[in-house]
Amino acid sequence: MASWRARAADLGYRAGWSVVRHAPETLARNAFDLVGTVAGRRHGGPVQLRKNLARVIGTTPEQVPDELVTQAVRSYARYWRESFRLPSTDPARIVDEVIISPEDVALVAEHAGSGRGLIFALPHSGNWDTAGVWLVTHHGEFATVAERLEPESLFEQFVAYRESLGFVVYPLTGGEQPPFPALAERLRAGGLVCLMGDRDLSRHGVPVTFFGERTRMPAGPAKLAVETGAALVAVHHSYPDDHSSKIVLTQIPVDDVAQTTQRLATAYETGIASAPADWHMFQPLWEADWSQRRRTELGGDEAPVRNQSEQEKPHA
Repeated sequence: MASWRARAADLGYRAGWSVVRHAPETLARNAFDLVGTVAGRRHGGPVQLRKNLARVIGTTPEQVPDELVTQAVRSYARYWRESFRLPSTDPARIVDEVIISPEDVALVAEHAGSGRGLIFALPHSGNWDTAGVWLVTHHGEFATVAERLEPESLFEQFVAYRESLGFVVYPLTGGEQPPFPALAERLRAGGLVCLMGDRDLSRHGVPVTFFGERTRMPAGPAKLAVETGAALVAVHHSYPDDHSSKIVLTQIPVDDVAQTTQRLATAYETGIASAPADWHMFQPLWEADWSQRRRTELGGDEAPVRNQSEQEKPHA
């Protein structure tokens, strides 16, 4: 049975998609900006977010500027405002507000039309759904994977939402088959795949060095590229101002899974460092922040534990 927190989240998301999408643009923008500002300033903002930003800017959590934390929470609030409103927003308007270099446009066109398949791997930065709408508008549907959330109705909402944007969604677990074979089949047929790539705290995660510290990232993007011969591109999405968004691409050389995943991590570093406030990472990511329970589950060594109360939160 779903917990009361899961049921509350379900009702909250339903309200968001039914109410916020129909609210006047100015009202929705001001309301979410206010919520983000208050949450970012309250008690110094989310503690784990401050720790994560400290790695990005190369300082201690105490030295992270309060304004940067506030900007980060406000950016996250913008992500949710846009997400609730995307299904009713004209795709042409979304595309018009995207900044992307002619070189990157040509890179996507070259690989999308090559017949070899193309994988986009993204960190949780900016609004990855907006980047997806840009891709669908220019090159048609792509496949992605959704983490199964509780309650089931909440997961179904996220799937329906992304399918309404033109995405083909495979469940991470509980589907007719594991997503990897279906994604590989699409790539071998010359299709497009988009995957989140900056957090995988499981036994299957690939160890990488990220901003100078150890963590794990998903093997999926690199493994698919190695096994199918598809091209692999790291994508960074950010908010350069209050109205536009920016997409920057980095093609990743592919050999073995470990080295390719490390190259993705390095590409993510460059993008995230250029716009740290737009990286929406509120959970413990680095090994030094893992709880003892998480460390035991993953078979990690006895690196210092700085967060003994790690709590997983559902994220899209």
